[in-house]
Amino acid sequence: MARHTHTILLASAMLSLGLAAGGHLQSLQLTRQANAVNYNTTQPYGSAEPLIQSGQHIARLSGEIMPAAVHIQATMRKSTGTRVEETGSGVLMRSNKVKGLFVVTNNHVIGTAQLSEIDLRTQDGREFHPTRVYRDGETDIAVLQIRDFGAVTGTWGDSDDVGIGNYVLAVGSPFGLSQSITMGIVSAKGRRDLTLTDDRSVTNQDFIQTDAAINPGNSGGPLIDVQGHVVGINTAIASNSGGNEGIGFSIPSNLARHVFEQLINYGRVRRAYLGVELDDNFDGTTAQRLGMKRAVGARVTKVYKTRQRTPAELAGVRPDDVIVNFNGVSVIDENHLINLVSLADIGQPVQIEVFRGGRRQALQLKLTDREHYQTALDAGGSFLTR
Repeated sequence: MARHTHTILLASAMLSLGLAAGGHLQSLQLTRQANAVNYNTTQPYGSAEPLIQSGQHIARLSGEIMPAAVHIQATMRKSTGTRVEETGSGVLMRSNKVKGLFVVTNNHVIGTAQLSEIDLRTQDGREFHPTRVYRDGETDIAVLQIRDFGAVTGTWGDSDDVGIGNYVLAVGSPFGLSQSITMGIVSAKGRRDLTLTDDRSVTNQDFIQTDAAINPGNSGGPLIDVQGHVVGINTAIASNSGGNEGIGFSIPSNLARHVFEQLINYGRVRRAYLGVELDDNFDGTTAQRLGMKRAVGARVTKVYKTRQRTPAELAGVRPDDVIVNFNGVSVIDENHLINLVSLADIGQPVQIEVFRGGRRQALQLKLTDREHYQTALDAGGSFLTR
């Protein structure tokens, strides 16, 4: 399937989408006479009570989540000696497994800043530095541990239950204006293959797209559903101007929560490893050559063979196999499979289905820890090697 590359704004870089609509506006103009509408002003309007109740509900949600919102100011030093300041947001969270109080944010918000260079401020005016920092560049998630002062925290929601068209709230510090909240809907789900960094190090992508206003400074703040649950961590925008243009991206809560728990439990994200290289340009021509009607799934181009045999080798996966199902989930493309594999439980039995020789075939395997395989390390962060 052909790869479509998108450049996405993390903080202040600009994306050119080549929008050109002004030249067509003239043909859309209509005469007043042709469009005149006689409104009967004597007809009574409907009750405003539903709007009032909705507004009151949003106000209650805002009041409940605002104490958990955190304003972040991080100072980083470049190799040239210059100092760069980054403003972002975060949300206070707790774990059922590890005691303590934590701030979940984006890794790009804090970058390489040291503990003393990360300033945190809560709604009630408390200011402090984190006592420990956990980072995961592959999802752009960072977790900051702070002194536990009995604060109100956010509650994780289930991002799988969030549907396109559902209302959501974005909380954060756009342009440094802390404790701000905007409202919109979920515009799309499952956005992958976005270029967030020059080195394309953010490989676990499954973004929620929203038109809730997200601007520079919102990065790391929570996306909230109408029940007040955290269903995403706001991360990036697509923009020509550097500001909100109605296309924002949030890391889904199920992914963010998994990374959060992994980081505070193990100090790193334990990612499962399959041991294959995938085709990043699987298209219709290749699919037809393999006997498929269309390019769907993840085509294997190489099965790694090491001293410690990889799960793919043990299961009998072959080059030109197309993995079409992973543990009951239909695989859309290679990025989808990478996301599914890296978040799967290590050591647990997994069933995959491959398209081979004109038919589907089921294979059983057990995924192992990616760090145990030198091939994963040699890949240098290649998002094609899993």
